Amino acid sequence: MSLGKKIPFGKPFIVGKELFYIAQAVMGSSIAGDGMFTRKCQQWLESSLGTPKALLTHSCTAALEMAAILADIGPGDEVIMPSFTFVSTANAFVLRGGVPVFVDIRPDTLNIDERQVEAAITLRTRAIVAVHYAGQPCAMEALKAIAKRHGVLLIEDAAQAILAQSEGQSLGAIGDLGCLSFHETKNIISGEGGALLINNPALQERADVIWQKGTNRKAFFRGEVDKYTWVDIGSSFLPSELTAAFLYAQLEQAKRINAHRKALYAKYMTLLEPLSESGCFLLPQGCGHVPENGHIFYLRCRGNDERAALIGHLKRLDISAVFHYVPLHDSPAGLRFGRAHGDLPVTRAVSETLLRLPLYSEMTMDQVRQVCQGIKSFYC
Repeated sequence: MSLGKKIPFGKPFIVGKELFYIAQAVMGSSIAGDGMFTRKCQQWLESSLGTPKALLTHSCTAALEMAAILADIGPGDEVIMPSFTFVSTANAFVLRGGVPVFVDIRPDTLNIDERQVEAAITLRTRAIVAVHYAGQPCAMEALKAIAKRHGVLLIEDAAQAILAQSEGQSLGAIGDLGCLSFHETKNIISGEGGALLINNPALQERADVIWQKGTNRKAFFRGEVDKYTWVDIGSSFLPSELTAAFLYAQLEQAKRINAHRKALYAKYMTLLEPLSESGCFLLPQGCGHVPENGHIFYLRCRGNDERAALIGHLKRLDISAVFHYVPLHDSPAGLRFGRAHGDLPVTRAVSETLLRLPLYSEMTMDQVRQVCQGIKSFYC
């Protein structure tokens, strides 16, 4: 029996001048990439996140693929990353011939366990990928120190972490490279979309070339060469101006969007704490229970069967709740292309018990109460 209007897990939204800016782009001289709105978005990212250079991409996957090229990943090169992440984190490096080395996650933040990273490093290691799960920061100072000690790049998969911070620094702007997502499931959206943040000055010039399909077109427009030509590998990583126009309207409201999501997160914590204290499930543990950007709210159930039953119960109440990643190291492609460092027990346990609850920009406090009432009716 439904408790009220159907509550989806998430939904895309318009928050400001998206359609107006798209119309402006259409009436401009070109709707291909690298136009006025692309540059506005890049300037916003550079100014707001404190990165020296941002390049819009058509997806976070594309940003990760650019990062793999910039890291000079080749056949047999190893890249350390968590197994509890989306497939693009690994695919980007496998496409270059790289070998993902999967390390277990911490039980509190669900991020890569920095205490296990150093033992996974070999002579073939070229990079460490820090995935900021749910917008909560990895232990960046520890990872930076490890990367520096071994002379490898530190790449941030900050797909879920727009405007989240670690000790005053924006996630994505701390490592050598950072990758953002603006997919419709994220806090700030453009349907599909992403960005590469180039924080290491030594990588900036080549990033421009790769972004421009392997040409020195940027240098040509700066007047540094009299014609542009093919100088390196690259691909078509740019989004269209229509995507950038939609995104810029969202970026203008980014702080307000995140503030609302954080308020929804806080309401979930308050309403569900009594059930958690009675042992029904675990609430998010990282960063003192405080969200950095309110990207995801999740529970950790007592077992896989209980989680499946709770999902079914909520579905009957017209509430959509979903689990998350299947560990990459156990997947067919993960077994073929990568290897696990150890048994990864935390990754397995989290994958079998984590349940994500609805959380989206247009969600109301009453809807949070409805979800929590549905969960309470399952346990009580």
